[in-house]
Amino acid sequence: MSEDKSQVKIKFFTREKDESLHVQDVPMYAPIGLKRYGLSEIVNHLLESEQPVPFDFLIDGELLRTSLQEYLTKKGLSSEATLNVEYTRAVLPPSFLASFNNDDWVSALDVSDDRRHIYSGSYDGVVRTWNMSGKVEKQYSGHSAAVKAVKFISSTRIVSASNDRTVRLWKTKNDEIPQNNIEEDEEDEIEDGKTLAILEGHKAPVVSLDVAANNRILSASYDNNVALWSTIYKEMTAIDPMEEIQNPNNKISTAAKKRRKLILKDGTIRRRAPLALLESHNGPVEQVIFDKNDNTVGYSVSQDHTIKTWDTVTARCIDTKTTSYSLLSIAQLPTLNLLACGSSVRHITLHDPRVSSSSKVTQQQLVGHKNFVVGLDTCPENEYLICSASHDGTVKVWDVRSTSPMYTITREDPSVEKGVNDKVFAVKWAEKIGIISGGQDKKLQINKGDNIFKN
Repeated sequence: MSEDKSQVKIKFFTREKDESLHVQDVPMYAPIGLKRYGLSEIVNHLLESEQPVPFDFLIDGELLRTSLQEYLTKKGLSSEATLNVEYTRAVLPPSFLASFNNDDWVSALDVSDDRRHIYSGSYDGVVRTWNMSGKVEKQYSGHSAAVKAVKFISSTRIVSASNDRTVRLWKTKNDEIPQNNIEEDEEDEIEDGKTLAILEGHKAPVVSLDVAANNRILSASYDNNVALWSTIYKEMTAIDPMEEIQNPNNKISTAAKKRRKLILKDGTIRRRAPLALLESHNGPVEQVIFDKNDNTVGYSVSQDHTIKTWDTVTARCIDTKTTSYSLLSIAQLPTLNLLACGSSVRHITLHDPRVSSSSKVTQQQLVGHKNFVVGLDTCPENEYLICSASHDGTVKVWDVRSTSPMYTITREDPSVEKGVNDKVFAVKWAEKIGIISGGQDKKLQINKGDNIFKN
């Protein structure tokens, strides 16, 4: 029992793989008023660190964001309790790295696998490829309305979706990567940066895309539907049956090839129908993603207040979770078996897709934004971290073990008055690059933490 009520017994431990960061599991007394900084000083002293390391602390899996005394009071514990305190290297605030000027609002973001290029979609209907110096290396023009989603597929193609109700497959080329795509010989007549195929089937703006390793694409639309497509256009049915004539061996005839080249020169583009329409929502679908562990499973969120789980093989909805608010964005934390959903009521909710729909739907709420949460992404290096984009003009970084944000990223353009034209529409957390965000200020902004640690 502690004789000094101003102290509390603590047992420090860590799951860090670095053995030099382990202290002996010996109980000690610490002042009850200590917060993270004071606890970090104690751990660094125990480690005999030559250069102090900043730490975060968890008690029963929950990040400590108050003093030990406030934690005990909140949990209804006395100072005689023994606290098992886990320490882990802290994530430092993401600092401003760069800002690239775009011609219009930035509404979609993705990065190439080699992390050398950023892809953006804009309200001017143009998809752009940026290098890391902020130069636009390529522009893809064809959409007749705002581009709301863009995804990198491979070194030979990307895909975009637009308010013009279409999805477009684009021909692209990276001279540094061998072009071994199975359709390469059939794409010789298509110039780099041009449309390979227009994917038609939605009857309202298409606002979200995701791509899986099995050559499948999911799209979400305000027509209340999710659509399934292929990254390989010949796997989808031609909307114009005269576009391609194939012989019994499933090979395109020489005459058809010649006719196709003439058609393409005349400006006609291949048009393809979806492999399947996934129908179950009764409101606009805001975002759709594939399950990161099983690409035959998809998740979608909608203004109809639901999260739906899809079997993409049978094109059936296999689970529906209902909330009390419109859902605008979704990201998966696969190792934690959680779905994070951004909402119209400003918070982010965490859901376990394995839990029965009749059980408690929301596991936890993350509160801090002041407007719609329209974009989410996960940290590529830490399973507990996510970032969120909001119409309140900020990107926030969260550890899902805490209900409040770790850090807030604001727009950095000094020429723009704060609160004016500052909605953030898209966010992407990319390994080796950082947190990329785009919005109403017509800028791509990059913020990067000096230390993003794995747990």
